[in-house]
Amino acid sequence: MTQSPGDESDLSYGWTMVAVTFFLTGLSFGGAGTVSVFILPLSQEFGWSRGQVAFGYTAFGLATIFGIMWGRLADRYGARPLAIFGACAMAVSLFLLSRQTSLYQYYGLYFLFGAVGHAVMNGPLYSNVGFWFTRNKGFALGIASAGGAVGQAFLPFYVQTLILMYDWRTAYIGMAILYAVIAIPLALLVRESPVRQAAQRATAAGVRQDAPSFVLPPLEVAIWMSIAVIFCCTCMSVPIVHVIPLIADRGINPQIAATVMIVLMIAATFGRVIGGVVTDKLGGLRTYVLFSFGQTVLVPWFPHVDALPLMYVFAAVYGLVYSGVMTTILVCVREMIPAQVSARYMAMIVFFAWIGMGFGGFQGGLAFDLTGSYTWSFANGSIAGFINLAVLTAFWIRIRNRSQPMAPQMA
Repeated sequence: MTQSPGDESDLSYGWTMVAVTFFLTGLSFGGAGTVSVFILPLSQEFGWSRGQVAFGYTAFGLATIFGIMWGRLADRYGARPLAIFGACAMAVSLFLLSRQTSLYQYYGLYFLFGAVGHAVMNGPLYSNVGFWFTRNKGFALGIASAGGAVGQAFLPFYVQTLILMYDWRTAYIGMAILYAVIAIPLALLVRESPVRQAAQRATAAGVRQDAPSFVLPPLEVAIWMSIAVIFCCTCMSVPIVHVIPLIADRGINPQIAATVMIVLMIAATFGRVIGGVVTDKLGGLRTYVLFSFGQTVLVPWFPHVDALPLMYVFAAVYGLVYSGVMTTILVCVREMIPAQVSARYMAMIVFFAWIGMGFGGFQGGLAFDLTGSYTWSFANGSIAGFINLAVLTAFWIRIRNRSQPMAPQMA
């Protein structure tokens, strides 16, 4: 583990940052995941189509472009002040969503939640956690990122319960209170890793970053990864956004349908940790390809799983596989991009990942509106997954070709 000389507290505080990131990103991812629970009540009250409601998820994803700005600020000033700001912004956005009365307000407020809430939490926090560790970094990032799966598992069920007991407006207020009570105190605990602190001091002093240890420059790595994650996350998001209405359409109580999402996300919690452990053995890119392939071949089968018990099993398997993908992306950035610019490029890749997440959720709703069935919604996701695999293959060839000419020089 990276440590500051003579400061033993740094050794344990790295794991504190893993826990803080676990819960803060759990809240930020969970807020996006609840879109699936609001699809039916908002459609019934306002007459909006499922594609229109699902576009709230897309607006949220588009807003994460602001993460690039937050990443640059985190590279210079650290993640703590941004985390405090983001925690407050998430609570305010959710409270305002309880007051929205039009589709444009709905889109605007989810855009706000993504721009000044979720985008603040992801790139800066994941980048910071990654540089607290040199050994077992995949394991640490796997645990930290597992918070996103936990949030997406339990927040939709919490929200669905509030909707059934009260109404959708009360559900948004309940979320806002929960976020204010949990997220703001946790944000106060954020501390920058010693490696990142040194990089920030170098940036402030005008010192250029050290020669990159990876064979490709950081910007090229970020471009390759950004292209890949667009298609990867288009595939990934279709089940996350649409599995609850998919099951509810079969006459199953929506609250019971929400338990399938809980099973999926509980499995995803373990999958992110497993993905991190595997990356420590195989490396980030190889593991990314492996888990991406599993995700891609599973997605198109969701509409064809009829029995509820079998759906629980299928959702659990999918959760293990898709969530491993998310950890491997974080580890790839940690392995390939230096500390001095890691937050901005992490945020750039996260933004393009959310472009894919948003498009996948939207096209799933649109395909349903056009065909009256979820078959093509999930099939389109799988097609995007195969494109992701093609991009990753080209990226691997590029790395191999660049590495071979360097071998004689290294010798």
